[in-house]
Amino acid sequence: MLRRTAITLAGSATALALLVTGCGGGQEPSAGAGKKTGEVTFWSFLKGSEEVAAAFNRAHPDIKVTFETVPSGQEYYSKLTNAVKAGTAPDVAVVEYPNLPEFAAQGKIEDLSGALGPTVKDGFPEAVRQLVELGGRTWGVPRDAAPLTLMYRKDFFARHKIGVPTTWDAYRTMTEQVRKADANARGGVLYTNNPGQLTALAWQAGGQWFTAADDSWKVSLDDAPSNKVASFWGDLASEGLVRSLTDADPFWTSVQKSQTVAYVCASWCAGAQQATVPDQKGKWAVAPVPTWDGKPASAMFGGSSFVIPKGSDNGGAAAEFIKWITTDPEGMKAWVASGTSSMLPADPELVPVAKAAFATDYYGGQDVYAVGAGSYGAIRNGWTWGPVMGTTNTAIADELSQVADGTASLPAVLTQAEKVTVRQMEQRGMKVSAP
Repeated sequence: MLRRTAITLAGSATALALLVTGCGGGQEPSAGAGKKTGEVTFWSFLKGSEEVAAAFNRAHPDIKVTFETVPSGQEYYSKLTNAVKAGTAPDVAVVEYPNLPEFAAQGKIEDLSGALGPTVKDGFPEAVRQLVELGGRTWGVPRDAAPLTLMYRKDFFARHKIGVPTTWDAYRTMTEQVRKADANARGGVLYTNNPGQLTALAWQAGGQWFTAADDSWKVSLDDAPSNKVASFWGDLASEGLVRSLTDADPFWTSVQKSQTVAYVCASWCAGAQQATVPDQKGKWAVAPVPTWDGKPASAMFGGSSFVIPKGSDNGGAAAEFIKWITTDPEGMKAWVASGTSSMLPADPELVPVAKAAFATDYYGGQDVYAVGAGSYGAIRNGWTWGPVMGTTNTAIADELSQVADGTASLPAVLTQAEKVTVRQMEQRGMKVSAP
């Protein structure tokens, strides 16, 4: 069972108010009311979404949900933004926690305070509510938490007598041992297209990229903890101790070919792993992510909420669908029983439901939910998502490939991304003060 901790994931009340300053939907009535029948279009890139939509349809004959798979990453958010502008947005869409403040501030999603605000208030811990309650209003319903974990090939580690690392120094040693044991194998991956990994590791180390105070923001992507992380991972990449790959293929191909035998990921990776590489059943295990001092510390790599995009013409049915797939035990079973999702529910009361529905034979009977729950409870306090995370993420991702080919340093990538972020904030009329 997860502890209902009061982890400050989204920052102070001041930060929340600043995030939604100028929100286009501020004075409009809350969405999600009205009839709970009719057709609902649903966009998602999350594993198990199609199965969940089908399960909902079977249980709700008066509502028909049509699921459409969409790409993940910034391509998806651009697609959703364009659909809102064109008036062709879906009725329900997934928005990851880092992107929610920007979507709310720019008026791209509906205010759900009336229809789903009580559901969020009554059903989720404060730590998660703070991710979707911005400026005193509710903009989404949490689906999952995504605390960091370490995935590793237990057969490879046992065969070569390699210990599972609990510190980052030990992690580096492990990567050296892996390469020595098999010249084609690596004990880690630096994703070249997904800044979420680097962000989570900076958060875990104690970085604070954004701080809100009074009427201004302080931005420091290259603070001391973040630079420590960037230097560490930049060195691993430049020395060839980890591979620099995109987070889809060729990453999964490297796993399939036993070229990647360990990698830092999150609680959702257990399901993705078994769904993508089913023939390695029994060879993998999940462990807590290493820390700098050996004491438990974690952060979020991902995590999603569901929203009603601006312009939905069937808010009542959309709200009913969102409520079922985030709070109903049957909805939770539908996510996890697909075998493709190991999501850690944002509502701790649903963790036992997910655990019971997730088959553990791929991991030799290991209770992967216990690892995820422990990591969730160790998430470090004090992190605040910035107001232009789309810009921040793109600025980082655009430079990661240069780290891979040795033409840029990872600390320099953070410094450059900070400059791009500050410039964008100032262009949007936000006040930025020195950190």
